Amino acid sequence: MVRSDAEYRSAIEKMKSNEAFAEEQRRALMQKGLTEEQVERAMQPSLSFHAGLAEEVSWYELVRRREFKPISDLTHIGRLLIGLRIANGMTQKDLAERLGVSEPQVSRDERNEYHGITVERVQKILKALNESMEITIVEARYEPYEPTSPRRNPEPVGVT
Repeated sequence: MVRSDAEYRSAIEKMKSNEAFAEEQRRALMQKGLTEEQVERAMQPSLSFHAGLAEEVSWYELVRRREFKPISDLTHIGRLLIGLRIANGMTQKDLAERLGVSEPQVSRDERNEYHGITVERVQKILKALNESMEITIVEARYEPYEPTSPRRNPEPVGVT
């Protein structure tokens, strides 16, 4: 994930060099007499890498402009917090100072996309970023949860 201007510039350079490499690779494979289908199959790892990098760059550009896509799963809250820091033009060091933690701590947290973060910690980060969050509840698009009562003497599985 691109989390800073330096990483953004590096990603842009990687994309450019990857495009040049992919073209050279495509030409070399065609010269070896491979069919178009074989060339495309051989190119998939390079194309996949390029697409992933392009997606990261695009995400970074969007959050710099404060264009956030809604999240529909709270497990994505970490990526949103990272985006908010970027949108506010703050470095990890700036955020660390506001939170009263070390810069390496913020770096580790962001690298893990704040996996397992508590609600209290989310609130503290939002406050440090001078941001707030609004949550909207919508009807589920999946089967509703129906608790089942545990069986007292479950039947052994696979025994007749």
